Formats: sequence, C-alpha cells, structure tokens
Amino acid sequence: MDLSRIRNFSIIAHIDHGKSTLSDRILELTKAVDARDMRAQYLDSMDLERERGITIKAQNVRVDWKDHVLHLIDTPGHVDFGYEVSRSLAACEGVVLVVDAAQGIEAQTLANCYLALEHDLEIVAALNKIDLPAADPERYAAEIQNVLGIPADQILRISAKTGEGVPDLLDAICERIPAPKGDPDAALQALIFDSQFDQYRGVVSSIRVMNGRMTSGARLQFMQANAQHEAIEIGVRRPTPTPVAELGPGEVGYLIAGIKDVAEARSGETVTVYGRAATEALPGYRDPKPMVFCGLYPIDGDDFENLRESLEKLKLNDASVTYEPETSGALGFGFRCGFLGLLHMEIVKERLEREFGLALIATAPSVEYLVTKTNGEQLKVDNPADLPPPQNIDYIEEPYFRVSIITPKEYTGTLMDLCQTRRGDMSKIEYLSPERVELHYMIPLAEVVVDFFDQMKSRSQGYASLDYELSGYQRSNLVKVDLLLNSIIADAFSTIVHRDKAENYGRRMCEKLKELIPRQMFDVPIQAAIGGKVISRETVKAKRKDVLAKCYGGDITRKRKLLEKQKEGKKKMKAIGRVEVPGDVFISALKLDD
Repeated sequence: MDLSRIRNFSIIAHIDHGKSTLSDRILELTKAVDARDMRAQYLDSMDLERERGITIKAQNVRVDWKDHVLHLIDTPGHVDFGYEVSRSLAACEGVVLVVDAAQGIEAQTLANCYLALEHDLEIVAALNKIDLPAADPERYAAEIQNVLGIPADQILRISAKTGEGVPDLLDAICERIPAPKGDPDAALQALIFDSQFDQYRGVVSSIRVMNGRMTSGARLQFMQANAQHEAIEIGVRRPTPTPVAELGPGEVGYLIAGIKDVAEARSGETVTVYGRAATEALPGYRDPKPMVFCGLYPIDGDDFENLRESLEKLKLNDASVTYEPETSGALGFGFRCGFLGLLHMEIVKERLEREFGLALIATAPSVEYLVTKTNGEQLKVDNPADLPPPQNIDYIEEPYFRVSIITPKEYTGTLMDLCQTRRGDMSKIEYLSPERVELHYMIPLAEVVVDFFDQMKSRSQGYASLDYELSGYQRSNLVKVDLLLNSIIADAFSTIVHRDKAENYGRRMCEKLKELIPRQMFDVPIQAAIGGKVISRETVKAKRKDVLAKCYGGDITRKRKLLEKQKEGKKKMKAIGRVEVPGDVFISALKLDD
C-alpha cells in the first residue's frame, strides 16, 4: 500500500467529552458499518463499558476516506487508564484532541495533550458538542489557544452527536497528520500495542508494522519473549476482523499466532521474521506501575484455583494488573493484587465476577510504603500485615502524588479545604481564564485512593476535574492500626494510617464492627490497637439464657449457684471460642466512608 495514503491517529480527551460518539460518527460517515448494524458506542465491546458509558480498552479500526486509509485508535479518558493511552500513542503519527465546548479544558485533556507532545505527535484540536445550548466555542477556543498554544482559527467546531463538522475533521486529519515512515524492504519490525485472549483462537494481538512486511504463514520471532510462532492469521479490523495476505509498513492490524501462554504476547513486544530478524527491538513502553493494592479472596474457598486461572486470563487483556498469592487468618487463601487506581480496581473486580462467575471479597485498598528498619534494611510493604514490629522500624516513607485540579473559581475554597484535610501541600495556583482555576497540590497517595475523587466531585457539583502523577516518596509519621476480635487480630481489617488520624479510624471501625458482628454466646470485645496500646474498644454483648426461670421460690443460694455455673461456662466458651465473621461483614465494614 502507498505509505502517503495512510494516516494513523488516536482520539484523546477527558472522560465523557465525546470520544466514543465521534468514533461512531466516523464509522457511519465512512460506511464502515451498515446503518442497520449501527449502535451507540460501537467500538466499546464490553457490557461494563456500555453500562458506565466509559472506554476501558483501547480499540482500533481501519476506515477509508477520500483515497486515504485511516487507522483510528479510540482511547480511554479516565486517569486510571493513562497506560492504555500511552500504548496507543506509540502506534500513531497524530492525535485528534477533543474538548467539550460546554466545559472547556479539563485536567485529563492537559495530561493527554502533554503525553502526545512527548511522543512528538501532530495535534488536530476539535471543540465537540457545539449543538448544546450551553456551548461557548469562541470562549473555549481562546482558552485552548492560551493554555496549549494551538491557534484558535485552526480549532474545528464539531458535533459528534449530529455529525456536524465531522467530514471537515476527517479532511483535516488527512491534511495535517503526517504519513507514516517505514522501509518495506527492511527486516520486519512490528509493535504489539494491545492483546486480548480469545478462548477458541488464543491470543489476538493488535500490531503496528514499523518496517518490513508481515505475511500470513510466516515464522515469527517474538524478541523480548525469545519465542517463535507461526502467523496463523493476520488481518485488519473494518471493524469486523478481515484477514489479509500481508501488512506493510505503517499499517495497523491484528495477529493470531496460536499463542496460549499469556506472557509471550505482552504489550510493547517487538515481532520480527525468524531467520531474518531485526537487529534491535523497538522501544517498548514503560511497564505500568501499580498504585493501589488490595487483597481479593473468593467467598467460597473452593474457588481459589478458579480465581488464579481467571486472573491469568484477565492479565492478558489488561497487562497492568499484578497479583501474587497471600493468605489471611480471617479470609483464607487469596491474591494480593496491584491496580493503577481505584476505578481500575473496581472494574477488575467486577470483570472477574461477571466474566468468570466468581464471588469475591476485596480488602481495604492500600498503597506501597518504603520501610527502613533500625538495622538499615529497606523493605517495600503493600500489605499492612507485612509491616515489621514498631520497635524494629526507623522510619516509613509514603508515595506522594502531584495533583492538579481544574475548577470554576467559586469552588476554589471548598477544594482547598479538601486538599488541606487530606494532608496536601499547595505548590501553586494558576488562573487559566477569569472563570477557571488550576490548583496544584502534593498529596499522599493513601489520602487520594479512598474517596478523594467522589469528595471533589460533590464539593464542586461535578465541575472540577482531576489529574495526578506519582512524584516520589516522603517520610511520614505512620502507624499500623490492628483490629482485634476477642483478642485475636483480624488481619483483613489492619491498615496503615497517619498517627493523627489513627484514633479516629480505630474508633469508627470499632463502632461499625459492633453493629455488624452477630452476637455470640459470649461477650466479644472489639479493640483497635497500635502496637500493644489499645486506642478504642466496643463490646458485642452475649446472648443470654434465663437459667433462673425454673427456680421459683427457694433459697437465694440455689439461684446464685446456677448463675455461677453459667458464668464459668461462658468463661470457658470465651477462652476456646472463635468469632465467626460472615463474609458480608467484611464487605460492609471496609466501606467505611460510605
């Protein structure tokens, strides 16, 4: 295929600014999908994506427009899925930056735009939703020019819903985005930028050919995995998978090579021809770094092996999940899993439950701390149960986030208050326009992961937007709070918190567990403790049986004798009794801030 006719581009935007709707209009305009088969969010294949109205997986499709072949990659907008975006951008020469004409620049718009500039991509900016009564394209075009330096007269006005301006956008893509470069006669270098698992055909990899040609039936070498496989089928998505005989430089398509092992087709892998291999691999991606950790346990202990297999399959579809086995005295066998953020954790848990039919308990989310012991040894701790005893700890460092919040100016005060209560330090405040402010804070990650996003949205009536990135570790005064049921530590409830907040956390957890734990035949003390010091206590009272009911009349000593006998029995029961905690108690108790 003639390289000068190919255009590879991604659509990037803040969440809910109209990327998937724009993809739908492009599919309609280029007649890639029959009108009778068309549905909203056509490229979002997961039920979960449709229900929540968000894109989770990057999707790609090939369409034809005025003698040009366009490869479109639709990317997620939520900050948790920034890794998916960075992988998609590595396969492109340009991006379409979509901004809502009623809301203007949001935090994720800036983050994705800077990501595109880092990859040295051409940016075509478009203001979407101009059909809305609240749209103010002139004002927001000036804001984009002011903040991103894109001339206002080059910013297109479109409505992805009605299709207005979309043909002009496709023309602009053909004119402004450069054609890919590549040597068809060189050794094959193809980049895997996404993979998903098909239970009948094995791994289906999305690939972008950089140099050389990939032909069906060729013996391929996977350079980083150091494995060989035969190309059973190569093809392009139109959006229905369509097999082709070969893919040349600049083309985007899919590869099926009968791979069953999930580790052999990682994103960022370079594929070349066996026997005529490229000398060096393409620059891959940075490995995604988990930010949030939690334990996932099957409610039914017999499902442990199912959970292991399900995580293996899910990891191929989502390479950013990490997991390792762990055990808990309260919950049995499970896995310690790492996620990119809280939404990512929620999505993964829901996918495991839906797609693999599992019933799971997730422990409270935690982050990775650096612990320096008194002997100078340094540990990484993401599970509170692994924290050494207090007397062996010299100091603990926790990860900090560089947070940027874009908000209308009237909500500045409430959002500053939120950041301050979360131990945040303001680094700067910028006015993007007379009405909109960007706040920059350094906030501990542990304070962001639980409900920071929800609080920010409720305090700003939904208008504020958030972007964050890891900025490093800082020393903090942190302690581990343990919850004891009948003097036995329930490790699922242990957590690491700042000393100033430890007492409040312990008190609230004890009160909540008192409501949730069913009454036993003996008193159950619930205690919160730091080290050996108890900071809060509640008691679940025992069920009592009226042993005096049969003692009508007679001497008081008879009654006292029966009560003493009952007291001894309760004491013995308490010494040997275990508190059985139902699974739903963990789920309810861990939703402490609901």
